[in-house]
Amino acid sequence: MRAPSEVQENPTARGKRSRRTSGEPGWPPLGRRRAGLLALTSLGYLMVVAGVLLDTPLVDLDWAVRLARPYERWPGPQPLLDNWVVAGQRGPSAVAAFAWLGWRALRLRRLRPLLVMGAALLLLNVTVGAVKIVTGRLGPHYAHYVGSPELFSGGTIFPSGHTANAVVTWGVLAYLAVRWRRGGAVLAGATAASVGLTTIYLGTHWVTDVLAGWAAGLLVLLSLPLLEPLVTALEQRAARRRGPALTPPSCVPRPRRAPRG
Repeated sequence: MRAPSEVQENPTARGKRSRRTSGEPGWPPLGRRRAGLLALTSLGYLMVVAGVLLDTPLVDLDWAVRLARPYERWPGPQPLLDNWVVAGQRGPSAVAAFAWLGWRALRLRRLRPLLVMGAALLLLNVTVGAVKIVTGRLGPHYAHYVGSPELFSGGTIFPSGHTANAVVTWGVLAYLAVRWRRGGAVLAGATAASVGLTTIYLGTHWVTDVLAGWAAGLLVLLSLPLLEPLVTALEQRAARRRGPALTPPSCVPRPRRAPRG
């Protein structure tokens, strides 16, 4: 029988233990609930994309709403909604979000709020932008043939960038909230839902554009905890370069108390 000191340690366990002792951020575990939400959202996203590519009844739904022209049938809310849809535009929403997060970063003396938002928007732009380029879909106002999915025509309408950006921008603010996280999540969800529906009302997006945009944005939000090790590593690297002013609290050594007596 081997002595305890002679028992060989599992290499995986040794790697995890070495990361903990060295302070290197590890890859967070993926819980069942989050994994299930990721799987369901991914499946829904793929079903919408396939529905458009294969010219299924989802495309008929797009055209039914397009031909109904909600903005002409109910013109009253249009002036208000023309302004409200700005909440989903990348430029204005990003400026507002980064302004608040910059103030919070200075207050906390941490770069994490800015880095989380930057990582989320980068991941969103890469994933959504790739699908836009591949599908090349035209918007409702530029469609040529009734009943056609209008794919591979040089457009950049699918998925809806307005909708996905609203989900991610306001969802990240709720993700970073401390006191009002639950209320912020409800408000962010309502904002993202209303922005998507507004684009359908105005005729700037197909219904499937919005469905795909909601799914794409939610996938980014669900992936945020997996990006935390990268965010922590970048924050620590920036802290070492910039000095103690932006050092995360976990990296700042606590001052020792003077011995009594």
